[in-house]
Amino acid sequence: MATVERLRTSLAARDPRLVDAASRRRAAVAMLLRDGAEGSEMLFIERARRVGDPWSGHMAFPGGRVDPGDADARAAAERETLEEVGLSLADAVLLGQLDDKEGNPLARPALVISAYVYHVPAPGELVTNHEVEEAFWFPLERLLDPALHVSYRAHRALGELDFPGILVGRPERHVVWGLTYSFLESFFEVLGRPLPDRWTEATRRARRR
Repeated sequence: MATVERLRTSLAARDPRLVDAASRRRAAVAMLLRDGAEGSEMLFIERARRVGDPWSGHMAFPGGRVDPGDADARAAAERETLEEVGLSLADAVLLGQLDDKEGNPLARPALVISAYVYHVPAPGELVTNHEVEEAFWFPLERLLDPALHVSYRAHRALGELDFPGILVGRPERHVVWGLTYSFLESFFEVLGRPLPDRWTEATRRARRR
């Protein structure tokens, strides 16, 4: 079964875990798939570097905060996708929703992020806005390649911490980590193809340095 149909079937067979966000801020992202030369491909963006943006320079999926004018989190994901990369999802196929994620537990007010998975049959050219440094499609199969799984060292209030990451891009120079990595974990679990052991030998070597 093709990845898109397999994912649609798998998502339809389960109810996503939704977090009650009545008293919290909300955000949403769109995980977009297209048919590429190497099979299904997923869209990633590199967020522009901006002072005050907690995700400045991070690899991510199109998305952002749910605004008062948005009907719901899905509407926010679709609006942000159009604004950030110029893709309308009006004709895209919604394959399903993943489990909600909760943002940094130390942040107040807390943030809940929803993720919606789409298949975009003919996405057309990407047109990024000022919030996006770069946008590109990357083969799904390569995200499962253990050779691309690395350790990412991030600076946090508690000091330097190592996180599992995946190299993406052409060449592979960007690292997907944090919340975006977590959504990818959920995505591949739904497909029944979990990501490689997050602490591969390459990662363990990086942690010892």
